[in-house]
Amino acid sequence: MASDDTPDAVLKDRSAAGSGPERPNAPKGVSGKPCEPVGEPERKCVLSGLRGERSGLIRLALGPDGAVWPDLGARLPGRGAWIAPDRPMLALAMKKGRLKGALARAFGSPATIPDDLPQRIADGLERRALDRLGLELRAGHLIFGSEKLIEWARAGRLHLLLHAGDATDNGVQKLNQAWRVGQAALRDDSEGADDADSGFEDDDTEIGVVTADSEAIESVDGEGRGRLRRGGSGDMAGVHRLPAGRLPLSRALGRENIVHSGVTDGKAAARIATDVSRWIAYAGLATAGSDEPMNDGGALPDRRNDEGRE
Repeated sequence: MASDDTPDAVLKDRSAAGSGPERPNAPKGVSGKPCEPVGEPERKCVLSGLRGERSGLIRLALGPDGAVWPDLGARLPGRGAWIAPDRPMLALAMKKGRLKGALARAFGSPATIPDDLPQRIADGLERRALDRLGLELRAGHLIFGSEKLIEWARAGRLHLLLHAGDATDNGVQKLNQAWRVGQAALRDDSEGADDADSGFEDDDTEIGVVTADSEAIESVDGEGRGRLRRGGSGDMAGVHRLPAGRLPLSRALGRENIVHSGVTDGKAAARIATDVSRWIAYAGLATAGSDEPMNDGGALPDRRNDEGRE
């Protein structure tokens, strides 16, 4: 396979036709600002009509045989169709024939939709996310062990906190509480620095505090267009409960009994969040969690140590 679940023949035939591969833009950084060029292109879901950044959507490509393939890396040449990471919506659209019509309009020709397309997407999203975690582990950007994770989280030095899907409630709650402590410390430091810069004393008045409902999947921008919402809620924006349990997570990382992990590098956290967020959203776990609603990615807070390794 040359790109996710797409056969090599698709790339070979399309490359022969003279079309160059489509390159995705860089993911957003942990502060919510792009690490690389500003302004990731938006795409519109052909089923819901909602708009979102392409890194948060799923691209479908048309093979030379007229079959539809998931192009999760958005690298295949030619026209593509974008859908939101919503498996129930996709299954319903396939059942009612809406997906067939939407893809025919997007591709400009009829398309053959495999019956197992939803599962192909699910498998591809899991593989991408776990492969990304493996790469970042080899780069030295992941740490494990409850005691070390609690220490780093309380110090505000973690950029991302991940729990296996079968993690116990008690373990999740302890680590999440340590994460909150670190977030509060970071917030206090930031507010203190702002007060010092402005020359005003802190009067304990909160001004312009905005909270986001992590269960909402759409919003309306200034021009009245529906948009997919990717951000999490408040202090828990960097905490995720994964759709996979400890066994597949441990196999992917080549270690035994991996239940909790932390990301110590800011850019690595942005890369992981890009893949993990779609996986979680597609699995329907964007607001799942035994302690706090787990978010589906988006902007993550800054940290004190961007390069902190073990």
